[in-house]
Amino acid sequence: MEPYKTKKTMKQSYLLTELNTLTRFHYDHCEPYRNIINKAGQKTLVHSLETVPYLPVQLFKMMDLYSVNKKDIFKILTSSGTTGQKVSKIFLDKETASAQTRALVTVMKPLIGSKRLPMIIIDTKSILKDRKSFSARGAGILGFANFGRSPFYLFHEDMSVDWTGLMGFLEKNKGEKILLFGFTFMIWKHFYKEAVQRGIQIDLGNSILIHGGGWKKLREEAVSNDVFKGSLLNQFGLRNVHNYYGMVEQIGSIFLECTQGHLHTPIYADVIIRDPISFKPLMFGQQGLIQVLSVLPKSYPGHSLLTEDLGIVHGEDDCPCGWKGKYFTVYGRIPKAELRGCSDTFAFDLKAGDGK
Repeated sequence: MEPYKTKKTMKQSYLLTELNTLTRFHYDHCEPYRNIINKAGQKTLVHSLETVPYLPVQLFKMMDLYSVNKKDIFKILTSSGTTGQKVSKIFLDKETASAQTRALVTVMKPLIGSKRLPMIIIDTKSILKDRKSFSARGAGILGFANFGRSPFYLFHEDMSVDWTGLMGFLEKNKGEKILLFGFTFMIWKHFYKEAVQRGIQIDLGNSILIHGGGWKKLREEAVSNDVFKGSLLNQFGLRNVHNYYGMVEQIGSIFLECTQGHLHTPIYADVIIRDPISFKPLMFGQQGLIQVLSVLPKSYPGHSLLTEDLGIVHGEDDCPCGWKGKYFTVYGRIPKAELRGCSDTFAFDLKAGDGK
């Protein structure tokens, strides 16, 4: 299905059917999830997207959750975290990993088309050393690498820019459209700032940059999305820059920025904004916690998650860019505090087990 062409009524019907199926599947195959649903008094069959049971994302940092046989898990993804922090662990079987890859291709096609482009990965190659256990960075690189060919990794191991290699890559692909991918803060800190410091300006006008993550650190430096784009335009001539919103707990389910600067929900995913205190759904234009819904996670119960991010849904099916679906803005994370949902409480009381 086309990612941004389905109107509200048809999309909600499709999502509700698929999400109810996933809720029941995880209820039947993941004992901790079943215990949480039972303790919360939730139903596995609901009649609106707003009543689909959800888990707080931090639950994946507290326990191992998966709904397939342990022998069928072939890849484990972990969230980013500083030393000593607990990280989320996401367990993938081949079916789920394949579905996530196909969905990512579908979402990106309206922006970059079907042709693989020469690609610059704004990271270091060493991040992909362990193919069975990936960090969020590694998983993102691996997913987006599907859209490129002859990838050039921009950073040395010490995160300095390989300027000689970059110039050679650009000369080799002169006149071609180039795809760049990286994580927002790393692009700013290690690419843009080093270029400014060295007085290096490059013409990347015939390119498209896809980036995401790391906005918290940039906001601490008073770098907004507009400042970020304007700075890259001045330094590198980059005009086609698109942010995306996503998380390792729903890898593959990304919300891409349109030409109007809004994040969009594709056909297989949705967002709901909830009041941070009552957790009740909010209307368009009201800021609250972002709940993300996706039909992709089958190997683990990640199809309905309450994030720690604040956002506003601006509307649905009427964005000036022409894409259908809800369009929204993310405003950063809530101050560190435990969400007072029954899922959190139960997680601490749960007896030790293998998570299945």
